[in-house]
Amino acid sequence: MSIANLIPALKGSGSRRAVDEVERLREDNRKLLDRQLAADDYFALLMHDRGDVYAAWEFAEQSRQEAEMAAACMQSECEEWKAEALALRARFGPQIAAEANANRVNVPPMHRDTEHPADQATTPIDVRPLWVALGIGPTVAVTDPGHVPAVAEPESDDDESDSDYVPYPPYDLPEGDWR
Repeated sequence: MSIANLIPALKGSGSRRAVDEVERLREDNRKLLDRQLAADDYFALLMHDRGDVYAAWEFAEQSRQEAEMAAACMQSECEEWKAEALALRARFGPQIAAEANANRVNVPPMHRDTEHPADQATTPIDVRPLWVALGIGPTVAVTDPGHVPAVAEPESDDDESDSDYVPYPPYDLPEGDWR
């Protein structure tokens, strides 16, 4: 770069402007050629990758065909073995059953010794809700804050007993006000 290019006032007029235009066009041409070379390199890489992908696809296709062929052969062998097994079962089935019956092992029924206390049978476990098992309700009306209600005895079904058991709060609330 010359000093005339750095300082615009030193640039000449007339014929000098044509030289500057030629220089600018050459620079544009050089940029375009660089871009074309880069595009050609990229295209060559794409073509190489395409070849690799096509080779991999051919290998996968060949492997798939071989696997299908092997599966078909195994299927036919399996059907042949199944037919052979059924024929052998029909031919030797009665003989095998007779041998099994002749050589059977009779085992007496099991008897568990429950003399030890750890082996004693247990009673069923009560899995009712706690307030039902103890005969109390989920809530009990409290009129005296210092009073702790005692555990109520379970009510019997045969008689009507008057107890302090209240299954729900004693007051009526509208449906949406339960908290």
